[in-house]
Amino acid sequence: MALWRAYQRALAAHPWKVQVLTAGSLMGVGDIISQQLVERRGLQEHQRSRTLTMVLLGCGFVDYPDALITNYYLWPAVQLANFYLVPLHYRLAVVQCVAVIWNSYLSWKAHRL
Repeated sequence: MALWRAYQRALAAHPWKVQVLTAGSLMGVGDIISQQLVERRGLQEHQRSRTLTMVLLGCGFVDYPDALITNYYLWPAVQLANFYLVPLHYRLAVVQCVAVIWNSYLSWKAHRL
């Protein structure tokens, strides 16, 4: 809980910087999930440069054109449920959890063989 409070204080003090770093971190986590859980590469075969690329893309918020339609199905539904069903203080956490799943999908989509 202390980590969450520290995040909230940093977000209040430096919203732009924290959001950029959060987006980049979530893209990196999504790529790690994609490589390890979806593609089952293992730690020896993990492509670190690919993870770094995803982090940098997340910091710049670049979307993949072929994933755009899926984006329009996912996020409006998530936000609709988030605003109507989730208490205010949990909304950011819900979006971040869905973002990890979304970023895993983007990483898989961008790096399919």
